[in-house]
Amino acid sequence: MKIFAGSSSTDFVKKMCNYLQIEPGQCETFHFSEGNTFVRIKENVRSKDVFIVQTIGLNSNDQFMELIFWIDAFKRASANSITVVMPFFSYSKADKKDEPRVSIRARVCADCLEVAGADRILTMDLHSPQIQGFFKKPVDHLAARPLLCEYILSRNLKNFVVASPDAGFTKSARKFAAYLKVPTVIGDKARFDHSENASILEIIGDVRGKNAVIVDDFTLTCGTLAETALALKKNGAEKIYAVVSHSLLSEKSLKTLEESCIEELFITDTVNNPLVKGHRKIRVISVAPLFAEAVKTICQRESLSRIFESVPPEVLKASTI
Repeated sequence: MKIFAGSSSTDFVKKMCNYLQIEPGQCETFHFSEGNTFVRIKENVRSKDVFIVQTIGLNSNDQFMELIFWIDAFKRASANSITVVMPFFSYSKADKKDEPRVSIRARVCADCLEVAGADRILTMDLHSPQIQGFFKKPVDHLAARPLLCEYILSRNLKNFVVASPDAGFTKSARKFAAYLKVPTVIGDKARFDHSENASILEIIGDVRGKNAVIVDDFTLTCGTLAETALALKKNGAEKIYAVVSHSLLSEKSLKTLEESCIEELFITDTVNNPLVKGHRKIRVISVAPLFAEAVKTICQRESLSRIFESVPPEVLKASTI
């Protein structure tokens, strides 16, 4: 088992390797002044099963191209198998042709990864689960939900509901609610352009006098979370929290969070975002141990189903909850 880190996931790989008590693979990345990327493997990988970890997040295009180069490098170095570990795959939100003359970018990325030589994909909370069908190779789709739910339970929140910001996330929100044994309410969200701004038209369900936990897969601007929180507040909710798997917040987004009526935002570390560290309203739960457990399970040729819907105790302990 050899785990290598792309430039976007060096800290994440350190956490994975600490959990597994192994050393990260030796490799390096250079970014030249004109924009070219150079990658080099600094140890022998011939006939070995390798895992290359590279999240596609805050600098999507460069990070994706770097990942393609890593796959090619391992292929040319005669690795036995190459598993691509993408804690976050930002292009997964481009999963359909919802207007004329546009690209289905998630499908294009899937084709590129397979043509480059990826044998398996390990990722978390894709924007749409059906994106797994874009790949001909096996895709292991982890869920952050059990870890996030355990963190919510550890906070001892009382009299609360789970809120989905839109109808599209309702199925996932109901899984959160089932785990937490609480009701679900739904926001009626409308998006009218590509400005990354959305409007919450109404809240479907009773929140008066209750606390609320908004759940979503990712946030860029914090706009949807803030709008949903405001709508919940107008409908009589008390304290409001938010939970997302992937956080790509900018300074402007953090200002939106600070000015919102959200008490706290719970996120994972799938994206290494220095801006969120130490923020008074943000709590980070590490999913690196969960990915490490998945890698170990794959190497042992065992089933991953045991970690899809529940959290092994050793993972829970290592996730700093």
